[in-house]
Amino acid sequence: MTVREDALAGELGFLDEVELGAWLTKRRWFASKAREVASFGAIAAVPVRDDDPMIVIALVEARFHTGTHELYQVPIGLRPASEGWTEGTICESDGWTIYDALKDPAHGRAVLEMMRADREIESAGGVARFVAADGIPAAARDVRAMGAEQSNTSLVFDEASVLKVYRRLEPGINPELELLRFLSAHEFGSVPALLGWSEFGGRLMEATLAVLQTFVAGGRDGWELALDEAPQGGFVDRCRSLGAVTGEMHSVLGSDASDPAFAPEEPSVETLALLTATVDDEIEKIFRDLRDTPAVTPIAGRGEEVREKLRELTHVAAGGKVIRTHGDYHLGQTLLAGDEWVILDFEGEPARTLPERRRKRSPLRDVAGMLRSFAYASSAGRLLRGTTATEGWEAQARQEFLAGYFDRVDPSLLPPGDAATQTLLSIFELEKAVYELRYELNNRPDWVEIPVEGIARLLEGGV
Repeated sequence: MTVREDALAGELGFLDEVELGAWLTKRRWFASKAREVASFGAIAAVPVRDDDPMIVIALVEARFHTGTHELYQVPIGLRPASEGWTEGTICESDGWTIYDALKDPAHGRAVLEMMRADREIESAGGVARFVAADGIPAAARDVRAMGAEQSNTSLVFDEASVLKVYRRLEPGINPELELLRFLSAHEFGSVPALLGWSEFGGRLMEATLAVLQTFVAGGRDGWELALDEAPQGGFVDRCRSLGAVTGEMHSVLGSDASDPAFAPEEPSVETLALLTATVDDEIEKIFRDLRDTPAVTPIAGRGEEVREKLRELTHVAAGGKVIRTHGDYHLGQTLLAGDEWVILDFEGEPARTLPERRRKRSPLRDVAGMLRSFAYASSAGRLLRGTTATEGWEAQARQEFLAGYFDRVDPSLLPPGDAATQTLLSIFELEKAVYELRYELNNRPDWVEIPVEGIARLLEGGV
């Protein structure tokens, strides 16, 4: 068979595994750059466009010597080599250029067209389903990539809608699609509207491939906005409304007892014990390996003190509900559109497995993530721009955010009484700061002082 015939049949024998692997491991969204890969291979493929350029959605497996594997979505485009196409090239095969189709506007337009038509495309490897929701646009004249690639790839259509294509796939519904459908059904308006999605189903797995949402044109990134305004003492006046929107989001997420995936639950004693045991283990590992440098001086040799603080907190923290949450909440997941806050990116922490990201947790874990984000914004201006937040900026931002949050959140979701609520919030802040310390030690040593300061402050009993 020719390359064209193979592609249309969903057969990718023409795709050289060595060249595919060399290309894939250089992508920013490839999760295991530090691991040695035994082999790569396309295990399923669904053709989505039969005209030139041909496009096939491929599921590519990276297999490791340990016997484990990871699965990635690679939409593949095929153009005659004579055209001279160079964007996202993976390899050449029998007179064809094989490339990452997300570099080609034709792919985005094809996906949008199939969503509008509620198409199902079946191949030997499985079925790709494309689903339309209310408000899906009719067509796309202009298609552009949005920013630098992170863990996913996003395409903007006519500055009106955005398609997020998930690169690493895991079995099951992606939490982002699940939460967006729930929030839309319950009329929570502070998220970009869900316009459509695509998914794969087959003997291998069921997985979410992409989501289409409205594009918030002119929205200002919460993190960049905080860095811009903190040196003048600004942004604080925006924090109360951000807290209010966060409280409303949690109230909606905890409002439907009839849906087992979202019904609020009473946490078990084991839930808190598991949390504290996990944090305790992380503390022990970090302080065992902690090298004595000026940046860590405030907490050097205090590992046991940190662990004792955790035990002290857990003795008095109880109550509240566990619900579905954002899961990775910080300023970078927010946009200010006019005077209204919009919340983005409901996938959860990329390093966690999909079942972990779908787990119900205390809403205060999201709150702690945003409070730690204020701590970062207070110091990051100096590290990134040579600017300094005004004195007391972080404390004021925290105060305003919490005031807005507690004013709007359903109190039945929280522990009874302010003391228990603040204690549980401190546990989550300690968990977050310990995670940050390990990350910064491994990736950004110049930023270590930020989590160190947070841990030291919690040791002194403050927040």
